[in-house]
Amino acid sequence: MVLSRILLVTGSPGIGKTTVVEKAVEELVGRGFKVGGMITREVRKGGTRVGFEIRDLSSGRKGWLAHVDQPFGPRISKYRVNLEDVEKIGARAIQDAVLGADVVVIDEIGPMELFSQPFRSSLMEAICSEKPILATIHHRAGGPFVGNITNRSDVKVIEVTFDNRDGLPRLIAEKTSDSVSVS
Repeated sequence: MVLSRILLVTGSPGIGKTTVVEKAVEELVGRGFKVGGMITREVRKGGTRVGFEIRDLSSGRKGWLAHVDQPFGPRISKYRVNLEDVEKIGARAIQDAVLGADVVVIDEIGPMELFSQPFRSSLMEAICSEKPILATIHHRAGGPFVGNITNRSDVKVIEVTFDNRDGLPRLIAEKTSDSVSVS
């Protein structure tokens, strides 16, 4: 794997992108790095997915990225995006990580998050910083905004598969550690 400052983890829904990133974060923290940013997790009730939670890695603050019962906000499938939480928790977590962490985590760069202009601004602030970034990117994310990120020379896109997902966290942590040391 080529050394890149920005690692984007992608793959099919349910393949384990967030799990790979969370395990890489554990490895990085174990190596003494301060990791900040945001993680998104699906939330199930009675076996049915009802929404997606957003969590600030540094403060532990949680909120809703999207939920089936969200009364307003942009609609994607059966969910409505909670722009307030995306901005107050997600975008803020990214900004805080750029200022105070060794590594910035962004899970995920996807259609729900990209509805938020403050999220987009925080994402670009991180991209334009010198900080190493570990992010997940939705498998169908596209358009000019996303293309400007994925086509950068300092970006490496890594696809998670059933065959590689168990070994990826350690490999990603090693490459991210190298990037922190170089910067």
